[in-house]
Amino acid sequence: MSRVIIIGCGVIGATIAYELSQIPELKITVLDQETPAKASTGAALGVLMGIVSQKVKGRNWQLRENSIKRYETLIPELEAITGQKIPVNRDGILRLCQEGEDLSNWEKLAVTRKSQGWNLEIWDVEKVRDRFPQLNLEGIITGIYSPQDRQLDPTVLTLALVAAAQQKGVDFQFERTVLDIGASPTGCYQIQTTAGNLECDWLIIAAGLGSTSLTASLKQSIDIRPVLGQALHLRLENTAIGSAFQPVITCDDVHIVPLGKGEYWVGATVEFPLSEGEIVADSIKLDEVMAKAIAFCPVLAEANIIRKWSGLRPRPEGQPAPIIRKLPGCDRVIIASGHYRNGILLAPATAQVIRDVILD
Repeated sequence: MSRVIIIGCGVIGATIAYELSQIPELKITVLDQETPAKASTGAALGVLMGIVSQKVKGRNWQLRENSIKRYETLIPELEAITGQKIPVNRDGILRLCQEGEDLSNWEKLAVTRKSQGWNLEIWDVEKVRDRFPQLNLEGIITGIYSPQDRQLDPTVLTLALVAAAQQKGVDFQFERTVLDIGASPTGCYQIQTTAGNLECDWLIIAAGLGSTSLTASLKQSIDIRPVLGQALHLRLENTAIGSAFQPVITCDDVHIVPLGKGEYWVGATVEFPLSEGEIVADSIKLDEVMAKAIAFCPVLAEANIIRKWSGLRPRPEGQPAPIIRKLPGCDRVIIASGHYRNGILLAPATAQVIRDVILD
């Protein structure tokens, strides 16, 4: 059997582990310095903006399309294996377009999506108002409705992936820090950890921001830098946005994510480091996101804030996101990291790429 070690158990590492667990010839171990679904996965909103994105060809679109397709089979698979319910919003995504936006781009995209087998609807303002009388549509010129895009809970998804992979024999070792990576005398890779050494035939680095230091130990450092995002969890006591129909609503790069029972996630900020070092969450930036959300959905001004949170997204420097390829000079080391704001969306397609590389 080929021994595979995956470093990182966010949504990317967990999805790779589950996908590879379908291959009987692989013995898989997953290492993480924390428990699963921490870091950027635990802070994500889980909005899968695939079909409503402006990506229409090339790798970026192919990854999105493959992920959207795979999620339709992956979620019921995981629920059947684990017996756990994974919350998925199947009401789609409604994007509000503001004055100044070129609607011809959306009209062209709707035609392209139809030719690709997907549906994208262009709603006039009256239709948006009829469905969502609570919205302030001043300055809004149309709505783009994507019925086949989804939203899901990233933490619940990741824990279900871990549970399903464990049932298929994957060994998860949490709270184990990787100290160094090197070549063993047998020609494999040796992973030095805080709990001893391990060897593998294939090494997959899916450690987000931690991938930079891990690849540096192999003399091929991949520069991945943090971008901070903040979000809020709100509750509306006496009203709701819309009715039984509850898509994610997005406008001006702010998402309102319905969770049911009058609760919503709202986010997220995009905060770049001003200089080298740790990024500190800026409360003013979060206030600005909330103000934008209230501007197009005024009832949110009445909401109670249940919690606020933040997380760091891994963004590659000097190359497109994400990085999914073999590490130069290391024939059996694959990096799957730097997904930036699309880790949840692209996890299934990323895992498929890794599987194909190993089976090639």
